[in-house]
Order: sequence, then structure tokens, then C-alpha cells
Amino acid sequence: MVRQWQAVRPDLDTGPMEIIGRVNRCAALLQQAEDAPLRRVGLSRPEFDLLGALRRTGHELTPGELARETFSSGAAVTKRVKQLTERGLVERRVDTRDRRVAHVRLTDAGRDLVDGVLPEQLAYERAVLSALDGTRQGELADLLGDLLSRLEGHMRTLTI
Repeated sequence: MVRQWQAVRPDLDTGPMEIIGRVNRCAALLQQAEDAPLRRVGLSRPEFDLLGALRRTGHELTPGELARETFSSGAAVTKRVKQLTERGLVERRVDTRDRRVAHVRLTDAGRDLVDGVLPEQLAYERAVLSALDGTRQGELADLLGDLLSRLEGHMRTLTI
């Protein structure tokens, strides 16, 4: 793709395209394979992310907190909580002081599901990264962390 662009527009610097294109392609391929264990247990990635947020924080969260933890909209969280409640994976509890506030927690079945799927996902990630030695993995993590920090902190200022 880059060579093709360079052939028709040699005046353009396609360097950024090489990096962003590879990051996007890696993300798509990783997501496809990493979602396989989730599909086997009937979960979507956003549903697993919600369950994972509850598991890793170790306590119940409000839908607003879940939205922040999962980078989702409030409406999307509400829909997912409803679906996961119907499946018996989470429970909602109304706040005793403010009935407008709900708290969401994992059920035992939800915790067991996350704990069962997560090791398989981590094994896949280890296998993918095994092509890089520990030093290169650390360098890649640092570089991606720097890029992510910039994107999260300055995305509004990067628009043209």
C-alpha cells in the first residue's frame, strides 16, 4: 500500500501510514483471535470488558463507573448490564440512599466465567508476543504507552 502511494504521490511522506496502518492491522488480527474464547462462552468483547472491570476492581460499580472503566457510553452499559443480568452473570442493586443509583456486581457465575476465560486469553497473548524477546516486548509496551498517552491526553488538539 505504501509503495503504491509513493508511486502515485511521491511528494507525500507516507511514514505515518506505515506505523498507523500496522497498528490498526495488528489490532484487527489480535481482536479476531482473542475474541474466540469469548464467542465459545457466548460473550461479546464489550460484555467481557464489563465483566472484567467488575472482576479486576473487586467490588461493585455504578453504571457510570463501568462506562468510564470500559470506555463505553452510558446507554451501552445499561444494555449490557441488562443482558448480563438476564444471563445471571451480574446483579443490580439499588442504592439505599438514592434509588436513582444502581450498583452492579458479579455473581459467582460471572466471576467463574471471567476466571475461566482470562487464562486462555493470556496464553494466546503470550504466544503472540513470544516472537519478541523480553527487552523488545518492554520497548514496544513503552512506545505504545507513549502513543496512547498522547492520544488520550491530546486528541482534541491533534485535529487539523
